[in-house]
Amino acid sequence: MSTTTDSPAVPAAARKSDSRPVRPGRARKSGRRTPTWRYVVRYLALTLVLLVMIGPFLWQLSTSLKGATEDIFTSPPQLLPQHPTFDNYKGVADIIPVWDYILNSLKVAVTNVLTNIVGAAMAGYALARLRFKGRGVASLVFVAALLVPMEAIMIAQFATMRSLDINDTLLSVVLPGCIGAMNVLLMRNAFSAIPYEIEEAAVVDGANVWQRFTRIALPSVKGTLAVVAIFSFMGAWDDFLWPLIVLSDSDNFTLTVGLNFLHGTFANNQRVVAAGTIIAVAPLIVMFAGLQRFFFRGVGEGAVKG
Repeated sequence: MSTTTDSPAVPAAARKSDSRPVRPGRARKSGRRTPTWRYVVRYLALTLVLLVMIGPFLWQLSTSLKGATEDIFTSPPQLLPQHPTFDNYKGVADIIPVWDYILNSLKVAVTNVLTNIVGAAMAGYALARLRFKGRGVASLVFVAALLVPMEAIMIAQFATMRSLDINDTLLSVVLPGCIGAMNVLLMRNAFSAIPYEIEEAAVVDGANVWQRFTRIALPSVKGTLAVVAIFSFMGAWDDFLWPLIVLSDSDNFTLTVGLNFLHGTFANNQRVVAAGTIIAVAPLIVMFAGLQRFFFRGVGEGAVKG
């Protein structure tokens, strides 16, 4: 007497359908394949957006490398320089003390990053996890702060700096943006997504508020902290209007204000201006390249990964 262990019969058509490889450029979805022309349209649209966004930067980079004998206004425009040179970057240092301005901007940007990370994290945690009277009103105040344009309160801020006798200092540049409303709301949303059960277990173990904040909440939102750091650095580094208003001593000028002096009254060398623009943009590119994986992860962060 014998027993058979053969698997149930599978129709030949089903086996053929399951083993059929998916050709490149086509994806299965609910038994249907996405037409190739849709992929072509998507990649063409992405390429067009990329060219629109990166085109001005490439043109500025090309202009900064062109020598004095090359015409930068040729038609059609020529992207690649015929005789690349770094003399334009040396020209920036000859016209303005660019390294002093870079140091001032770096002081402002780093201080802005630190104050926003610490202040926004603490405020966001309080709004998300602590129970106190007026918490909802406080959240609405931060939301309302996003609706007020900077130009509407700039005069009041300048008067405040003068009353505190700190105008024309780097502290007056940092103080108005030391804690951004958007950063507070980002941290609030990130902390709100952390499961309450984890903190309840910490409370049972005897952890106080500060221990729960530093040992449980902060390690869970590292990506959002990177997002806050990038936004804070970019905002402080690129700011032009407020430092231009509050600073009058050239020794305290930030890079964006100092580069304005590359536009002379009787001379305007576009090659040197382009070189100054690349100098100003380079730190932002380096910073984003180093933190991009944290940036994209931190946009929807909040859950604890275990």
